[in-house]
Amino acid sequence: MRAAVFEQFGGPISIATVPDPTPAPHGVVVAVEATGVCRSDWHGWQGHDDDVSVPHVPGHELAGRIVAVGSSVVSWRVGDAVTTPFVMACGSCPECSAGAQQVCRRQTQPGFTGWGSFAEFVALDHADVNLVALDGLDPASAAALGCRVATAFRAVLDVGAVRAGEFVAVHGCGGVGLSAVAIAVAAGAQVIVTDPSPDARQLALAFGASQALDPADAAAIPDLTDGGAHVSLDAVGHPAACEASIRGLRRRGRHVQVGLLPPAGGRPAVPMDRVIAYELQVLGSHGLAAHEYPRLLRLVRTPSFPLDRLVTRRLPLDAAPQALADVPAAGTAGITVLEP
Repeated sequence: MRAAVFEQFGGPISIATVPDPTPAPHGVVVAVEATGVCRSDWHGWQGHDDDVSVPHVPGHELAGRIVAVGSSVVSWRVGDAVTTPFVMACGSCPECSAGAQQVCRRQTQPGFTGWGSFAEFVALDHADVNLVALDGLDPASAAALGCRVATAFRAVLDVGAVRAGEFVAVHGCGGVGLSAVAIAVAAGAQVIVTDPSPDARQLALAFGASQALDPADAAAIPDLTDGGAHVSLDAVGHPAACEASIRGLRRRGRHVQVGLLPPAGGRPAVPMDRVIAYELQVLGSHGLAAHEYPRLLRLVRTPSFPLDRLVTRRLPLDAAPQALADVPAAGTAGITVLEP
């Protein structure tokens, strides 16, 4: 198969012919029809994730059709159209048994613990636990569900517990941030965003945000929200965004950390004095388990949810090296999808 491969961290990415994957007894192989280009993929390429070893094929947001099925798989057949969370849960550890597959202690992740979906085919583990049927959903839109839309869904509704009428601040308007805007608006919240990109801010307004600020103006959020946001998310994973998110909360507000904060990027200055004095909640959110996807799919299938407008750029697999290199610049608002 053809795949995007790098052989050293931060080094060149080439389109090469590599062996086709084979399924584990509990897994499947999927022909990739679409795969998102995510900031997490860039972190893996740069060596910021200890699970990644070289040579490596990135990619963890995907949709496609099953082409091979392991001997112990019960629920899936060749030809089924599927997507999956980026966390491939084992299904049997204490966390999985409690329904919290997104923090499975024996998890694997395509594009991190193993080769990913910047390729014609990808192997996926524990298919009966992790796969989600697409049922006619466009593959490019469905690929965004594997990480960014699903991650925002749980961060906003389950972890952040956003309620109608609340103020929500979203710091960073990449794929996760824009998804969070759309989900919070659908929940009846008033949303303010920050992002350095004018295009990203404009897209956030189109998705229903009431105000869009440059990050340099984030200190104005308490005044704009009658004392601070009820819920605030760092959706980009930057130390300054994390601190700004916490400082923009009202008393007893909830900060949700969604964006990765690898040590290489520096540690955030968490204002613990503010956390104590305001009785703030500082929460983490990590993906969405496959068994929760029916709730997500009901939302994204509603006519008012802008799932199709989240994907703003579709590229062939040959464009993967440049698309990944472009991630830090955030030159294109919305989600970039490769279509192998």
